[in-house]
Amino acid sequence: MGFGKNLQWLRKMYNGMTQEELAEKMEVTRQTISRWELDAAYPEVAKALELCRLFSCSMDALFREDMGAEGPYSHMRVEDVEGFRYVRYGVISQELESDAIEHVRRWAEGCGVAEPRVIGWDFPFVSQEQKHVFHMHGYAAAWVLPEGFVPKGVGAEVVTQPKHKYAALTITRPFEGPFETIPKGFQALMAYMEVNRLEHQEEGVLPCFEREYEWDGVTYMDIYIAVKE
Repeated sequence: MGFGKNLQWLRKMYNGMTQEELAEKMEVTRQTISRWELDAAYPEVAKALELCRLFSCSMDALFREDMGAEGPYSHMRVEDVEGFRYVRYGVISQELESDAIEHVRRWAEGCGVAEPRVIGWDFPFVSQEQKHVFHMHGYAAAWVLPEGFVPKGVGAEVVTQPKHKYAALTITRPFEGPFETIPKGFQALMAYMEVNRLEHQEEGVLPCFEREYEWDGVTYMDIYIAVKE
């Protein structure tokens, strides 16, 4: 990718910072930032070190690595996710998402809910043999219950998720190469968190989850990672 594209990507990752805002932080002109991003000029060592400190990256990464979250990833942000209640079902299989998601959809249909809101997340309770020999993975799907709704005949614990802050991004067409696209989406989101100095929250809330939906015939997936408030 090179320095210029990396700088442009990092700037946009930093809460959508403009060239003018970065120029002010670096005490240079906006035209200088533009020239840096076009690879028409390069910063002096002192300014390069300031950029590394600002964006929490190494000099080697800034000038030599491909840091960009390109392709299907967009709309990186931090948002408050309202609290909700859910019932969950976990599986270990080769078709983990469809197995788990179809199970919770049947729960919802059995309770008279035709279009349930479903979320999911990976979980690590898989042996090395299951993973490498039988190509199995662990996955949990959850039916987010409508407000005030009491499910009957489901036989699963109702879990309450409090309102919490999450880093999030949107993936377009996530199932075109899902075993590469989705993990890289989480990597891009973790890079966004690092740039913006957001710490991962792992206790008391869902640490991460994903939600699939369609809009105008296109499939999208929002992925979420809990951050400390």
